[in-house]
Amino acid sequence: MILTVTINPLLERRLYFEKIVSGAVNRSIREEYSAGGKGINVSRQLSKLGVSNQALTFAGGHNGKIFRKMISDEGLDFVLVGIKDETRSALLALETAGKPTSYFGPDSVITEKEADNFKLRFEKMVRNVSAVVFSGSAPSGPAEKIFPWAIDLANSLDKMTILDTYGRHLKECIKAAPAVIHLNRDEAVRYAGINPSSEHFNEELFKYLYKSGVRLAFVTDGPDTVYASKFDFIYKADPPGITEEDPTGSGDAFLAGIIYGLENSMVFDDFFKTGIALGSANARKWSVCDVSPAEYQPLLNSINLAPVGKKMKLIDDSPNY
Repeated sequence: MILTVTINPLLERRLYFEKIVSGAVNRSIREEYSAGGKGINVSRQLSKLGVSNQALTFAGGHNGKIFRKMISDEGLDFVLVGIKDETRSALLALETAGKPTSYFGPDSVITEKEADNFKLRFEKMVRNVSAVVFSGSAPSGPAEKIFPWAIDLANSLDKMTILDTYGRHLKECIKAAPAVIHLNRDEAVRYAGINPSSEHFNEELFKYLYKSGVRLAFVTDGPDTVYASKFDFIYKADPPGITEEDPTGSGDAFLAGIIYGLENSMVFDDFFKTGIALGSANARKWSVCDVSPAEYQPLLNSINLAPVGKKMKLIDDSPNY
């Protein structure tokens, strides 16, 4: 069982248009609501892959009621901690031809008491899972302390901890030593303070993460090369060429592929490729983290891994008679 933790969930409203004209009245041809937030996306994709999981998140206000209905209708297994403020919302305007335009509302305000209630719920749930995924941003204030605290607790209980976050609390989260981390390149640049034009950027970043206790690290950059480290060995791979529709949630689909591989004891090369294939397949769709095996598996053979820098030595320990 995987536990996903989302402290800044999102109620997403999508309006579809034939064409959007700036400054004019535009009438949509379709409207959809969906539950979002990075951890919710990961839960959705894990469920699509047949991985048992449960989502822990906040919800409040009128938006929170719609949010609850959306994840309930999807059949996701979830636990909601109530807040007085409204659940964060976003509006996406999508043209038949063209990229989506996104408008995000303000983060929810989480009180100290609400953050403490969330921690109490987490303490009970974490004991019954094999791994915990901490995904998405944190609203400012008491909620920023949740991820570092929860990573420490999960580590003390010998649970695998997986981090995919950004913002002010990122450094404290990494200090707590999650076993696995996923960053996109922009987040890594802001976090690391390393010259992004340096040819050794990835090597310096992975070296720092490894010294911080991270054992598996992944840095994605949209359709560009993906870098990864396994302990202090570094690898890279290029995503397959695709026709992109909407990349929203592709990083979350990628992370779900990594978790899927770890949960099923796959070798590193295979789950690294699985993550890349899932992220690419997600970008070919309008729906978010709803990729089936039939959609990502054909992409696997077009993904090749290559070591960066030193290579791992292979020891032949087979019997010699």
